Amino acid sequence: MLVIDEDVTDPSYGHRPEDRPPETYLRWGVINLDKPPGPTSHQVAAWVKQISGMAKAGHGGTLDPNVSGVLPVALADATSALAYAVSFDKQYVGVMRLHGPVSSRELARVASLMEDRIYQRPPKKSAVRRKLRTRRVHSLRLLETVEGEVLFDLVCEKGFYVRKLVHDLGLILGVEGHMQELRRIRSGVFCEDETLVDLFKVKAAFHKWFVEDDFSLIKRTMRPYERIFAEFPKIVVRDSAVSSLCHGAQLAIPGVLRLHDNIVEDGIVSLFTDKGEVIAVARARLNAEEVANSPHGIAATLERVFMPRDLYPRKW
Repeated sequence: MLVIDEDVTDPSYGHRPEDRPPETYLRWGVINLDKPPGPTSHQVAAWVKQISGMAKAGHGGTLDPNVSGVLPVALADATSALAYAVSFDKQYVGVMRLHGPVSSRELARVASLMEDRIYQRPPKKSAVRRKLRTRRVHSLRLLETVEGEVLFDLVCEKGFYVRKLVHDLGLILGVEGHMQELRRIRSGVFCEDETLVDLFKVKAAFHKWFVEDDFSLIKRTMRPYERIFAEFPKIVVRDSAVSSLCHGAQLAIPGVLRLHDNIVEDGIVSLFTDKGEVIAVARARLNAEEVANSPHGIAATLERVFMPRDLYPRKW
């Protein structure tokens, strides 16, 4: 990061995300949930809401009922950040069943044609308008083929229908095909390798807190919602600027302490306190070098504020 200035954060207000009190930790928490096949994503989020006793729970990036895998579920106030959790690429592993014999060479050739921006129309059972649109397939790797069953790995843009891709592959190959099994292994920054938990572990964590007054298992089950913004270019601001931002002010350059050097003009950035709390998502008005070399001006204009207004004191 580029260091513009140094400051000492005041410990008397705000908290480092991992040190938030239990009630606040839950309000701003997100679970990297391993959705089981069968229930809808909405039903799974409703179960988490019931288990936690919170007033609200929401999920990011809907999975079909028969699809398993990574499903970010946020509680209470953290649900407002879910729109940013689903804006990144997704990765799946799945099994497609081809209804006729196809040579390995022909299968590989047709699969390579799909690594591009392709047209898709959402299936009839989807919850969105069935309008023709394009989505990019970044990679489609065929891992193994056994007696007409093809194990594959897919990386694609958000809003991509994998089942439709398998159907189209079967048509192009002239043998037809269908999706036999599908699992999402990554959704943006959330992946299988990072604290993926199932509903049983969520239930056990809350039971331990409710019955034994032990919050430690919840901290291993749920992460602060700041995790959602891990891949966003970041600007760290001084304590004295936080409250004004929460009240809608734009970020002026004197309020900047540090920033990533990959920030570009008009790009999306995340604004953080010096304690590591996310304040807002904003639009950069200058690139990183211009902010670092300018004594005055507007560094970023706000798009969505997440931090409560009364958390940091007014300094204006």
